[in-house]
Amino acid sequence: MSKSNSPVRVMIAGIGGASLGTELCKSLKLAKSYEVFGCDISPTAYGLHDRGFSKTYLIDREDYVDNVIKSCLDAKTIWLIPGGEQPMVLLGAATEKLSQAGIHLVANDPDTIKLFSDKDETFKKLAENGIRIPRTIALNNVDDIKIVGLPCIVKPATGSGGSASVFFAISSDEAMVYAAFIKRNGSQAIAQEYVDEEEGEFTIGVLSLPNKRVVGSIALRREFSAKLSVAYRGRGGLISSGYSQGHIGDYPDLCHQAENIAKAVCSCGPLNIQARVRGDELLPFEINPRFSASTYLRALAGFNEVDLLLRYLCTGETVEKPDIRPGWYLRSLTEQFVPDEAAS
Repeated sequence: MSKSNSPVRVMIAGIGGASLGTELCKSLKLAKSYEVFGCDISPTAYGLHDRGFSKTYLIDREDYVDNVIKSCLDAKTIWLIPGGEQPMVLLGAATEKLSQAGIHLVANDPDTIKLFSDKDETFKKLAENGIRIPRTIALNNVDDIKIVGLPCIVKPATGSGGSASVFFAISSDEAMVYAAFIKRNGSQAIAQEYVDEEEGEFTIGVLSLPNKRVVGSIALRREFSAKLSVAYRGRGGLISSGYSQGHIGDYPDLCHQAENIAKAVCSCGPLNIQARVRGDELLPFEINPRFSASTYLRALAGFNEVDLLLRYLCTGETVEKPDIRPGWYLRSLTEQFVPDEAAS
């Protein structure tokens, strides 16, 4: 892995429970080449009390970037991975400041992060590049709903990772109520064509290197028999939650389409695509320029994308897509007791 036998020290910023941050830690520990540190702004963040980390840091949300830098310097690590959407946006915008401190952000480039932080701009960009998408429009009035049709999905253009504030609307009045709620919470609402999950919903990870070479991709067909994976079910619609589980296997046509999306947007890091399928065509409804919370499931399947990217960054070695172990990859929640004095 590294040119010496000592483990590579890595900091994960954002380590709340059952989240991307803790899944990244598990993926790095699985690779057996890393010493993992973590930081979070919440004293009750699960990861702060997770023994998988060598050391964790409770940091102040004020001057967030500066406090993350201080944690990295104390941990003597130059590698920093965002453990969630908000850390990704904040740290992605501070890439230059991090670089000046000698810290490398293990993420997509700032322009890609900025683009995908706004879903309205994201889907415009995809359409401009000839990528098929569900009909999508910024929702400002009832006439906009006619463009996408009913039923439809209404969600914020920003800050809705993990299916937060995502609604299934069966009437125009209902869609406008949801849009008003989103607007009151400080975001632009978008309406999106509802694509039935009959042909499958997939989460597909595509790993590209800083030189934009695609290493490979891995597809998980989501299973919705477990409540953990469902945010909403009813009235003829289903919205998935942020907890993917299901079958990882050989889906070459869908992976090829996902890799074409990564190339079209010039991705140069991790890209997670959530999509449904219609007539064998991948229709992405959510794309995040970061590792997915299912990254550990992918690592168990043999595609440890965070390890692959770090190996390239640390040594410059040529990394290739490993063989995948097909099968069912399932998950649950774990519990942790934290004494009062440890959470203050």
